[in-house]
Amino acid sequence: MLQCALPMKTAQISEIFQSIQGEGKYVGVRQVFVRFFGCHMHCSWCDTPESIGDTTRNYQEMTLAEVFAKIKELSVDCHSISLTGGEPLLQADFIANLLPLLKKAKLSVYLETSGVLHKALNQVIKGVDIVAMDIKMPSSTGERSFWKEHEQFLNIARKNKKDIFVKAVVGSKTSKADIVRTAKIVHASDPNMLFILQPNTFDLSRGVVQKCEDFQRLCFKILPNTRVMPQMHKFMKIR
Repeated sequence: MLQCALPMKTAQISEIFQSIQGEGKYVGVRQVFVRFFGCHMHCSWCDTPESIGDTTRNYQEMTLAEVFAKIKELSVDCHSISLTGGEPLLQADFIANLLPLLKKAKLSVYLETSGVLHKALNQVIKGVDIVAMDIKMPSSTGERSFWKEHEQFLNIARKNKKDIFVKAVVGSKTSKADIVRTAKIVHASDPNMLFILQPNTFDLSRGVVQKCEDFQRLCFKILPNTRVMPQMHKFMKIR
């Protein structure tokens, strides 16, 4: 059973750094990335396995003051602060305490999440500006399905009138049925929502770009605002 972390005075942080956003609607903007350690999923295509903790547990226990100070130090000329992971919502209690500090400093908050932990989202959604939500299709991840959790997550984000877009990673094993179901879930929340098909970077030699193009044509019948976008930071060889 998925659970959120208990209230904490510190957070497990893998790294805090400034870079260019390489995925989704805000690709190209400069952000401060706060990478939270730990994840409840084991997606077959994970590009940050060191943040999961299966093989190594390399993180710092950082206080609220330490995290905020590092963000402030790096935030000059940045568009927003990306709370990413791992899965940041596993440490929702810490984030709930961090958000008022970011708001007071007039820093926009970008939440990058698996879109599964809807109860944790409720704890922080008021202080979040942008929600970059994955839909974890079982044929892509190799994990069980989370359709109901994704629906509840989207409903909370939409109810709170947040800037939200949805991304789904397409790999060589991604099924047409999963893409159609994903598109229908997004359409039920907002038929004009941006939906991004992201080719699995590790599967580029296996025809996934063409597969994304085919899926895009299929999705156009359900979601007109469907785009194919790779991980640009991988091509630029930056974090």
